[in-house]
This record gives sequence, C-alpha cells and structure tokens, in this order.
Amino acid sequence: MAPRKDDQRSLLVEQQERVRARVAELEAEMDALTRARRGEFDDDEHDPEGATLSSQWSMLAGLLESARDESRQAADAVERLDAGEYGICVDCHRPIPPAQLEARPLRERCVACSA
Repeated sequence: MAPRKDDQRSLLVEQQERVRARVAELEAEMDALTRARRGEFDDDEHDPEGATLSSQWSMLAGLLESARDESRQAADAVERLDAGEYGICVDCHRPIPPAQLEARPLRERCVACSA
C-alpha cells in the first residue's frame, strides 16, 4: 500500500526541518571559524597542533554547500508533492518505485534515469 499524501508530506517536512537545522549548525560553525581566523596569523599551515584553519574552512564550506543543496532538494520535493508530481521521474515521467522513494525520499529521478 502506498503512503498517504499527508504521511509523505509529514516525512518530507521533517526531513526538511532536519536539513535546515544542519544548515544553521554549519553556518554557526563557519561564523565561529571566521572569527577565529581573524585572530590568527594568515599562515596557519605550519601549526604542528593539528588541522589548519584553512583545511577546517574548506571542509566546513563543502559540508555547508552539501547541506544547502539538500535543503533545496527537500523544498523541491515538498513542492512536487503539493503539485501532485512527487514520485514521478522528472526525466521519463514514470512512477518512481516506492522502495526507491523510501530509500531516498528526495529522489526526483528513477534509478534508470539517474544512471
């Protein structure tokens, strides 16, 4: 039995909220790192104490970009659900099998079209 639209919406909105919280957390970490970088020497590459501020910055920037992308995907999935297009492949316009949506609720393409 396919999940009801209300159930799907609840799951998608919950995921969207988790992703938004993750984005906010990463943005706060980036802000803290930015403040830390202002107080440090520009050349932190020779610090024997561990990871450099530059490498932390790069890692956080990548994680934040991924989280923001996932946030956009979650918002798009809710929009597709509201438009009656959720679970329909954006390329071949066939239904995406429920198991694929269960594994990746933000999926917009079926496995065949994703490949």
